[in-house]
Amino acid sequence: MGSMPQDAPTIADLLAIAQRPLFGFEFLPPREEAEYARTLSAVERLEPLKPDFVSVTYGAAGTNRERTVETTRQIAATSTIPVIGHLTCSSQSRQQLEGVIDAYAEVGVRHVLAIRGDMPGGPTVPWEKHPEGLANATELVRLVKGRGDFCVGVAAFPDVHPERRDADLDARILVDKYEAGAEFAITQLFFNPDAYFDLVQRVRMLGCPIPIIPGLQPVTSLKQVKFFEELSGAPVPEQVKLRLGEADGDPARVREIGSRIASEIAVTLLRGGAPGLQFFTQNRSLATREIFAMLLERRW
Repeated sequence: MGSMPQDAPTIADLLAIAQRPLFGFEFLPPREEAEYARTLSAVERLEPLKPDFVSVTYGAAGTNRERTVETTRQIAATSTIPVIGHLTCSSQSRQQLEGVIDAYAEVGVRHVLAIRGDMPGGPTVPWEKHPEGLANATELVRLVKGRGDFCVGVAAFPDVHPERRDADLDARILVDKYEAGAEFAITQLFFNPDAYFDLVQRVRMLGCPIPIIPGLQPVTSLKQVKFFEELSGAPVPEQVKLRLGEADGDPARVREIGSRIASEIAVTLLRGGAPGLQFFTQNRSLATREIFAMLLERRW
C-alpha cells in the first residue's frame, strides 16, 4: 500500500503502450468528516477489479478544496490504485494553486487533472479570473508542469463548452493545452458517442495526438437527468429519456435501464477506438462497478 512508486508508469505511459482500454473512476470529496471512511471504502471495493486510476473532484469553495486534497492523500496512502489530484483555477491565486500542487507532491501524487473549473455558483455563472490567479487551464497546465514531475491531464468537451458553444474552438483549446504539456484528456459526461468521435476527429485534424478518454455516468435516478443537462450544458437525448420513462418511476428499474444505456454507450466508444473510460461515480459505485465488471469480461 501507499503512494505510487516514482518509477511506476504514468497514465500517459500506460496509454502509449496499452493493449487494452484503461478504466478510471471519479469520486466527490466528502461533504463532512464522517464521510471520509465511506469514500475510502468505495475505493477499496474497486481494488479487486484493478482499475487503472481513480480521482477526486475539486470544488471552488475552500472547504471542498481541503477535503479534495485530504481525500486524495488518504487514497494515495491506503490504495494501490494510482490517484489523480484535481486542480482548478477558479477563485484562487497563483500562490494558493502552488500550495495545492506542492501538497500533492508531498504525498506522492504524480498525476494532476488541470481544469479551469466553474465559479462557486456553478456552470451557469460567468467565469471570472482571480485578481492574482490564472486565466485558463492552459496556464494551469504550464504551472503544474513547471512545479514538478507531474503527468498532467485536462478536460475535453464532446457536447461543446456551454460558454462558447464552438466545437472548433474547443478542439483548438485542447491542442493548446497539449502544447502546454498536457498528456491526456478526460471528457465531460455525455450521452451521444458521435459527439465524442467528432471531437477526436477535429483534434486529430489539427495534428494533435493527445489521448482523449470519454467520461461516462449511468443515470441511476430520474432527477439526475436535469442535473446532467445543467452540468454538461447539453440536453440528454430524447431516446434516453424515453427509455428511462419505461421504468414508470420504479427506482430499481431506472438504475437497471440507466446502467444498460451506459453499457451500450461504453461498448460503442471502445469499439470505435476510445483509449479507455472514466466513470463519474458520484460516490455511488454499485452501478459503475456492475458496468465495469461487464466490460472486463469482453475482449476488445
